[in-house]
Amino acid sequence: MVRTHFLNRILVLLLCVSVLVVVVVESAIGVNWGTVSLHRLSPDTVVDLLKDNKVGKVKLFDADPTVLKALIGSGIEVMVGIPNEMLAPLSTSTSAADLWVSQNVSRYMVKGGVNIKYVAVGNEPFLTSYSGQFQSYVVPAMMNLQQSLAKANFAGMVKLVVPCNADAYESNVPSQGAFRPELTQIMTQLVSFLNASGAPFIVNIYPFLSLYGNSDFPQDYAFFEGTTHPVVDGPNVYYNAFDGNLDTLVAALSKLGFGQMPIVIGEVGWPTDGAMSANLSAARAFNQGLINHVLSNKGTPLRPGVPPMDIYLFSLLDEGAKSVLPGNFERHWGIFSFDGQAKYSLNLGNGLLKNAKQVGYLPSRWCVANPTRDLSAVVNHFKLACTYADCTSLSYGGSCNNIGEKGNVSYAFNSYYQLQKQNPKSCEFDGLGMVTFLDPSVGSCRFLVGVTDSKSLGFSLNGLRTIFSLIIFWGFHMFLM
Repeated sequence: MVRTHFLNRILVLLLCVSVLVVVVVESAIGVNWGTVSLHRLSPDTVVDLLKDNKVGKVKLFDADPTVLKALIGSGIEVMVGIPNEMLAPLSTSTSAADLWVSQNVSRYMVKGGVNIKYVAVGNEPFLTSYSGQFQSYVVPAMMNLQQSLAKANFAGMVKLVVPCNADAYESNVPSQGAFRPELTQIMTQLVSFLNASGAPFIVNIYPFLSLYGNSDFPQDYAFFEGTTHPVVDGPNVYYNAFDGNLDTLVAALSKLGFGQMPIVIGEVGWPTDGAMSANLSAARAFNQGLINHVLSNKGTPLRPGVPPMDIYLFSLLDEGAKSVLPGNFERHWGIFSFDGQAKYSLNLGNGLLKNAKQVGYLPSRWCVANPTRDLSAVVNHFKLACTYADCTSLSYGGSCNNIGEKGNVSYAFNSYYQLQKQNPKSCEFDGLGMVTFLDPSVGSCRFLVGVTDSKSLGFSLNGLRTIFSLIIFWGFHMFLM
């Protein structure tokens, strides 16, 4: 009862803010910038890449200080992320929320600073596979953070949002869309909160995953070029999975009384490697088709002429250190490779992609299998190399899947060698490796050369420190209670 009363007070506060603040919204194509990389470009290089490509909106998954500092003065609209692991302390402690806002919003929201538009409270916290682990923390964390933003005088400028996976709702046809039964109450609270503050509902939609996970899924329905398997839903006909999924959400929101709520696509894209249907041509066809479709303002059958407010492509760069539990394709979503080079021709609405400039590379040399040595004892060396480096391109359906046994070994050796900044000892492998100055790349299988303006790991130590400090703070706070 106390919590419900507190929520009502917050909603009244938000309604006052929404009345006072008029926000002019322009739809645009943004990108997700993830940093779980083995070869990480410097944030300054990435910001220059965004500016050169006229990308005006970027979504982050944390509040890495090095990234936010690089965004200072760029004018790029930023969505800062709060990892799911931080929701528990933020939901129970107003002091923890004040600390987070002070360190990650107030510090940067100064004149000529970072243009923070949204704070993403968690990332897909209602995902089915989490088994409810985070969902009870989401709304309380938002309430505390909203109070903290109000104290800092940013409540009208910075909107709290929650990126949701499309598995939060379900239906056989779009018009019957509804949120999962166990989420009905919390979704009602969430969308009430969002509506009161004038914030959009953010959803991540992945037709690729529908195709990847279902052998009966019509491949042409995943794209935007028409299909021989349209979904007929009463008077409405759906020719692509994106529109069908989006209208399922519209129907689910309508059932809660919020059918007109603005929607932002937080993540959408197509990987280029690591699976049979993940390749350059498919990625280009999907992403260009998506961009053209959204920018045409056609909308969907349930929202004709009203496309999503914004869409954030997933993702800007490949992330070679991501978990491959969902599939080997997880490390290959970038429209740019790890070194900021465009993978394929793509027009975001303002011209074709431009490569990153002034990228510093290691010398042009590679580590390969020594052709004079017997490779019968190479298995353990191969496993070691691929444990630390990214070898997912060698997987079935990958771009390096058919380069032969020696090619596989060379690819693994080189990936490890580049990760170790070409340390000569990292190419020994008990005499089975050798350094070459001839590029061993074959066809579409690219043997990489590392970058010099990178960090050895893409994980943010500063971000981890923030998580740990809040968790420790939370534990101490709970101990005192």
